[in-house]
Amino acid sequence: MDMRTGTIPGILTGSSGLVMASLLSACAPQSLLAQGELPWNGGRALSLVRQARDLRRATQVDSAFQSYQADARGYVYFFLDRPDNDERTLIKTDQVALEVYWKAPRYTKQRLVGLRDEKQLPTNIRYHLDHLTVVQDDFGDRIRLGDGDEVESVVHPVAPGAELVYDFRLKDSLSVSLPGPTPEIRVYEVEVRPKNPEAPGVIGSVFLQRGTGAIVRMNFTFTPASYVDDNLDYIRISMDNSVWDQKYWLPYRQEVEIRRELPIIEFLAGSVIRGRFEIRNYRFNPELPPSLFLGGRVSTVPEAAREAFPFETGLYDQLAEEGLESSAVMDAIREQAVAAVGRRYVSGLNPSRLYVPSVSSTYRYDRAEGSFAGIGTATSIASGWRLQAQGGYAFGREKGHLALHVLPVPSSTGVSLRLWWNELNDASGRLAGASTLVNTAAGLVAGQDFTDPYFTSGAEVRYRRSLGATGSLDVAGSWGRHRSGRNVVDAGVGAGSSIDRPVLAIDEGDDRAVEVTYATHTAALGFTGSATGRIGKFDDQPYASLWWNSTLRRALPSAGTSVEARVRVGISTEDAPIQSLFLLGGRHTLIGYPYRSFIGNRVGLLRLEASRAVIAPWITARVFGAAGITGFGRNGLPDAGWLRGSTGGSTDGLRSSAGAGVSLGWDLLHFDVGRGLNRGGEWEFLFSIQHRFWAWL
Repeated sequence: MDMRTGTIPGILTGSSGLVMASLLSACAPQSLLAQGELPWNGGRALSLVRQARDLRRATQVDSAFQSYQADARGYVYFFLDRPDNDERTLIKTDQVALEVYWKAPRYTKQRLVGLRDEKQLPTNIRYHLDHLTVVQDDFGDRIRLGDGDEVESVVHPVAPGAELVYDFRLKDSLSVSLPGPTPEIRVYEVEVRPKNPEAPGVIGSVFLQRGTGAIVRMNFTFTPASYVDDNLDYIRISMDNSVWDQKYWLPYRQEVEIRRELPIIEFLAGSVIRGRFEIRNYRFNPELPPSLFLGGRVSTVPEAAREAFPFETGLYDQLAEEGLESSAVMDAIREQAVAAVGRRYVSGLNPSRLYVPSVSSTYRYDRAEGSFAGIGTATSIASGWRLQAQGGYAFGREKGHLALHVLPVPSSTGVSLRLWWNELNDASGRLAGASTLVNTAAGLVAGQDFTDPYFTSGAEVRYRRSLGATGSLDVAGSWGRHRSGRNVVDAGVGAGSSIDRPVLAIDEGDDRAVEVTYATHTAALGFTGSATGRIGKFDDQPYASLWWNSTLRRALPSAGTSVEARVRVGISTEDAPIQSLFLLGGRHTLIGYPYRSFIGNRVGLLRLEASRAVIAPWITARVFGAAGITGFGRNGLPDAGWLRGSTGGSTDGLRSSAGAGVSLGWDLLHFDVGRGLNRGGEWEFLFSIQHRFWAWL
């Protein structure tokens, strides 16, 4: 028999009504600490901690309060995130329903009564039970996560002897106004940090009610020494309690975020588990038989019953409303930890690892380099700063490549510096024809190359700032020296292969520019958009350009169909360097026309797509259509012979195409066929990989 012990988090006397801890963020706080920042381990802070500890360990509770039953509902998301931006890719969604039980003096039980999930990408992840349940006792005296595989035994901030492990500081006092005649509730925020950040411990805050010491909220993360799993980057937890039955502080809302990366390789993405639960419908003093608490702390109903549970909300309702973006609470926990112990102690990952920015950074093949092999390393160089270094050698070109990147941690905000030498670029890169991995495979197998390569060496300073939960701003100043490439490989498998397309001769010279990008996304609408403006000087010639890219994705459950609309618009001055002009035609732009046969300093491209699962998740059918146009200013194409045999002209009005295809394996592999609908149109077949993974490939 295994009986999980638990305690009532606290008791509030002299108040009435339901009080939710979320009011702490909803109500405007009044700072009551006019004396400014107080010292660590002050008498008032230690007194509050002792009061909270005494309340937690009190054996007597209201004699009229012998048990409770409650309902918990929650979501658990498993996704990939990129540390260099806000892009996140959902892999799996779980919706959970629990029955929660407590019985005096210290018995707890949870029953999993509803569980449904859906995979967007293949995964065999199995969550620890405590990722699918709620915490009833504020973790007890020792914090344990992941059945001990993530965090084994970390001293709770208000456990006996916590003063020997932690420093405490009275950070603030909040005055919370409650509805109706209820008086204000005063809540003290006590900041917590380990005395030795090299040892296991929590970093964060405990919010305690004035007068009782009841725990109202806990926001915290852990020191690196706390993590058992070497893959763990961080674990962040936020727990809110509320007043129920007019006097009892019990769980109300809980949120956890767990992030992992490979322990020896710094890749473009890490995996994140995010869980959020709300506990409602408390029923006090029900008759709970002793047999209910036998066995493990969590039981489940049969699988058929779990899957048939009548959830009150849809599987993606919360995701559509809030998205996968990091919450303000989680961001605040990190910033507080950095301020308390420094950036060195906010991640459990090895500070020095191999660096692989993409699969193709280790090996790629193209006509301007031949075979290219590379390797990289990343290391922490100072508090809050990281150095990424990458080098490689192009065997066909017989030249090396080097890139250095100094960036803050996290890299999604702040100032960064990048230096590079002999870096491969693609003319009209904003309208790429293939991922680098697919381009490599096409070159090796079919003698095709979907890039128009040239090389640059230079430096860039970039500043990135988040604008709330849905926007970001990038400002970059750069200098680069541009040089043409040349074909260094044989023609490939046939005289008509794309490898025979000549390498375009670009405008060679020095480029100095300032570029500003504003990006926004709205999860509820399925909308993402970005606008980039660039002002520069190429050698002695000023130029400017503007680029807009937006995507709208919507699911139509009633029709079993998803639709997507993507709009791309660009314009540049006539004096812009040739390599910055826009190329249309063929794969991923206007299918069914010769590849990159249209050019202009003005471009507009609209693509519409509808898809429907045929055999979920293995086969999805799609239909799509596109319309695009390119044009020039009054002076026309700067150099009519630039494309050396290609048409090299504008679309001469609107060109359109249409096609259909199938996607295999969670929409990863695309097989499409389409035809151009105007003069010069032809049938075209293409293979590609889902666009959102191109940066990783």
